[in-house]
Amino acid sequence: MFMLEKAMVGSRRYWTWVGSLLAIIAVAFAFYLYQLSYGLGLTGMSRNVSWGLYIGQFTFLVGVAASAVMVVLPYYLHNHKEFARMAILGEFLAVSAVTMCMMFIMIDMGKPMRVLNVILYPQFHSVMFWDMVSLSGYLVLNATITYFTLHSEQQDVHYPHWVKHIILLSIPWAISIHTVTGFLYAGLPGRLGWRTAIMAPRFLASAFAAGPALLILLCLLLRRRTGYDVGKKAINGLAVIVTYAMVINTFFILMEFFTAMYSHVPDLTSDFQDLYLGAIRTSLLPWGRTSLVLMAGALLLLLVPRWRRNEKTLVAACVLVFSSLWIDKGVLMVVGGFIPSPLGTITRYVPTMPEMIITLGVWAVGALMVTVFYKIALSVEIAKEVSYDPAYEFARTGNAIGLHAYSSSRAVATGAGPGDQAKPGGSGKGGEKWHQ
Repeated sequence: MFMLEKAMVGSRRYWTWVGSLLAIIAVAFAFYLYQLSYGLGLTGMSRNVSWGLYIGQFTFLVGVAASAVMVVLPYYLHNHKEFARMAILGEFLAVSAVTMCMMFIMIDMGKPMRVLNVILYPQFHSVMFWDMVSLSGYLVLNATITYFTLHSEQQDVHYPHWVKHIILLSIPWAISIHTVTGFLYAGLPGRLGWRTAIMAPRFLASAFAAGPALLILLCLLLRRRTGYDVGKKAINGLAVIVTYAMVINTFFILMEFFTAMYSHVPDLTSDFQDLYLGAIRTSLLPWGRTSLVLMAGALLLLLVPRWRRNEKTLVAACVLVFSSLWIDKGVLMVVGGFIPSPLGTITRYVPTMPEMIITLGVWAVGALMVTVFYKIALSVEIAKEVSYDPAYEFARTGNAIGLHAYSSSRAVATGAGPGDQAKPGGSGKGGEKWHQ
């Protein structure tokens, strides 16, 4: 399989983490089998609230998947080399997120076999059909890109020319998956809280904030745990993207709030009163206010350049961004759209314990995929850099044969081989850490 043997080597800490994820997945799978036999009555959903935690996670993770374009666009299209080390990480994050999205859809449908109905009996006027096409297509595109680019790096050759066309195609496709998902909600006439023309732009703005924020956290974690550094310039550049996207997302929410409260359209007003003002007493009010507080804190940390460039405050800002948008898209938007119902019925929705465990299990699958993919990517990058001899590469071009001879003679004189020269992760603590 695709360089899977590279993920089978690691430290005790690595295997402890993998074992913990597998244990969570096993428990969640047992609950899923119970749900498969009992039915969706095992969850907190009902006739009035037919989409809950599962579809909320799907909605949020579509944005995480689409955010890979924020790294692919500057690197492949505008040739910003500072994003070179981060590009493959963003692609692998997209593959993992899309896989989780499709898992949540299958779980929410109750019977996985029902997915075949969408394929065998396609309805081209159905937004759900086009959502399936966009998700599966984006998964295939990103899987193709990651396979050929990483395989080419392992062989120390440039990736095939036709892969560039796949990369360029993935950019508008990434935008389409969130746009189609936005249309899926905005096209339901009975749910006034979703019937807005800026639903798709809101999705994109939140996606380009939450996804890159998660990628920044993962890159900083990799540097701390393994020594693999994507570069400060790339981190700062991505942080600026998160800042702009978060400002635009907040602006869109304020536009929606003003339209609802100033126009006094009954159903639209009650939706925002329920989420943020507490005029209708449901369990969503604490979530809505928490999301606003986290969003304000994230903006405060991101808009001050000195704090945004500081690693500690940037980590805090990214955690706040990710948490606030997870609440906004993963809880409030989906569940809030059902409360109250078109007939004015107020139905309380609280996820059940099996529902939360199954959700946690899908997140564990995503975390395991990211762990394995990043382990493979880092192994390839490390092997490439450890075997890289700058003097040899310079001499190989025919411009510095004398320098190569001088470098080799010096290495022999000092008793040092090419692998002992100073290079990132080639020796010392850095090299030991990279293989963990």
